[in-house]
Amino acid sequence: MILGIETSCDETAAAVITPDGHILASVVASQDALHAQYGGVVPEVASRRHLELVTPVIREALGDAGVTLDDVSKIAVTQGPGLIGALLVGLAAAKAIAWSRRLPLVPVDHLEGHVASLYLLPTALEPPFLCLLASGGHTLLLDVHGHTEQRVLGTTLDDAAGEAFDKGARLLGLGYPGGREIDRLAREGDPAAYDFPVARVPGLDFSFSGLKTALLYATRDLAPEELAARRADLAASYQRAIVRALVGRVQEAVRQTGAATIAVVGGVAANSELRDSLPGAALAPLPLCTDNAAMIASAGRFAAPVPYPGYLGLDAYASR
Repeated sequence: MILGIETSCDETAAAVITPDGHILASVVASQDALHAQYGGVVPEVASRRHLELVTPVIREALGDAGVTLDDVSKIAVTQGPGLIGALLVGLAAAKAIAWSRRLPLVPVDHLEGHVASLYLLPTALEPPFLCLLASGGHTLLLDVHGHTEQRVLGTTLDDAAGEAFDKGARLLGLGYPGGREIDRLAREGDPAAYDFPVARVPGLDFSFSGLKTALLYATRDLAPEELAARRADLAASYQRAIVRALVGRVQEAVRQTGAATIAVVGGVAANSELRDSLPGAALAPLPLCTDNAAMIASAGRFAAPVPYPGYLGLDAYASR
């Protein structure tokens, strides 16, 4: 069995999977309610909460899977990118368990973990494919050749798509997480009410800062009651612009690469309009879109493990 641990941002997660990719248990302790009062993740608060949750979450995952540490053959843990304090909590826990059991440890890149969510049963996808990875911290177009081989075709020049959703939600006076709140409210609005811009940048890169500024201009002079009346239309139009930007780049990448299969992963992959706008695409299952440890354990199936005790000197990294 593979035990996966994920603490890159504000979810404390542990999972147990089999070597062929069956999920036996996946436990995620969310900190959404804790950070909602601040309108976003506070790194120090997240790190301290991880310290409280990491051991209970691991115990719960092992219990749900009906296994003990005697059944675990290796540990997979997120090494980065992410919030450095949060990452260090998970990495320290993984090192302690692996060292105490004389097990190998697999340090996993968080973004490769998102892609590896597609390799889990019962809907496992085999490379090659074109992958859109859209989350709160990253927006990437990847040409995936194999389980450990991928080439970056495009990235964001400023905000990530998920970050644009969160910032837009704050401008609209919505709750946290912003992407979920905008998606919910947009269903009540008219996506054609506002013509928000879609940035045209060279190549296959993305840019969302101009869109965020356009929403700011559209809302800053509205009286509170007028903003309340227009909020659903603003949310629907703003969401439509983000989705158009993502889908347009995917379609252009397909034209350039000739990719036969498209996949979408990351937290933004849970967005209902994005999922509807890419019919036929391989979509990460909704429980595996947001941060989780099953995807980290999945990546650990293919990455080279560090044998005992060589991983004790491993450090976390905040960015690639």
